[in-house]
Amino acid sequence: MNATASAPPATTRPDIAADHIEPAALLVSPDDSVADVVARARALQRPPGDAVCVVDGGGRLVGLVDAATLLAADPERAVGTVMRRDLPRVLPDTDREQMVSLALEHRLAAVPVVNDAGRLLGVAGPLALMEILRREHVEDLHRLAGIAREDTQAVRALEDPPLRRARHRLPWLLVGFGGSVVATFIVARFESALSAAPAIAFFVPGLVYLADAIGTQSEAVAVRGLSLSRIGVARLLGGELRTGLLIGLVLALAAWPLVWIAFGDAALAAAVGLALAGASALATVLGLMLPWALARLGTDPAYGSGPLATILQDVLTLLIYFGCVSWVVL
Repeated sequence: MNATASAPPATTRPDIAADHIEPAALLVSPDDSVADVVARARALQRPPGDAVCVVDGGGRLVGLVDAATLLAADPERAVGTVMRRDLPRVLPDTDREQMVSLALEHRLAAVPVVNDAGRLLGVAGPLALMEILRREHVEDLHRLAGIAREDTQAVRALEDPPLRRARHRLPWLLVGFGGSVVATFIVARFESALSAAPAIAFFVPGLVYLADAIGTQSEAVAVRGLSLSRIGVARLLGGELRTGLLIGLVLALAAWPLVWIAFGDAALAAAVGLALAGASALATVLGLMLPWALARLGTDPAYGSGPLATILQDVLTLLIYFGCVSWVVL
């Protein structure tokens, strides 16, 4: 067991399992006794970490034993009788985020990585897994904010010079600026209706905010889930659509009597309720589909989805609301 992945270039951020493994500190046979393994572990100049790899004569991984199990087992028992066999198959090119997800799913403190033949290549230890989680968390926050990365500087976005930070953030925000111009024209298109019934304008900020908040929730789920979930996008879309409709129905039922009581206008209350239901359903679908569509176009599944989804939701929410007002109130 001496095969490990070479270090990635300094300008390329590692993103596969092979970039995060190191040689296993201790390899044992299924026939070795627990007492012998414990003695060998104590004799090491460095500890074996949170797991001991069990391999056969050909170097193929057959199981894993954590330190707590070793210490609690009968010293005379063979390691093969206390090892875990239900291990996920992690190959060198497995996405690092998926590797961490498998570790959590199978409750592993360390993840062994094998080749196609099942030979052990190395182990991603607990510190490596924690570092991956930290990097993915920071990266997802950057992505949701629409901060594009050029290189490893993205991890230190707050430490970059102002010019670099502006270059990271501006592209998608300029798209949002264009969308805000469209939103302005939509509101201007209904100037006569707003003049005749000023109360119509009172609900625009609330509707836009709620649609953005619902969409942001869906985006957060999509950014993480699309890279990890094995469920088809059609099924995910159906679930998000039903979720959006349920959220929208609850918000509509809450808003309708309040608007009616406050303004004494049943038609306006109905328009607000319908717009809430429609905008909520649309926001959940858009929050899921936009990262997926960007990925299909060859763009990172999340870069820019936050700012882009926000302006799209704002524009579409305004269209839905004023459409409902034109149909019910005017």
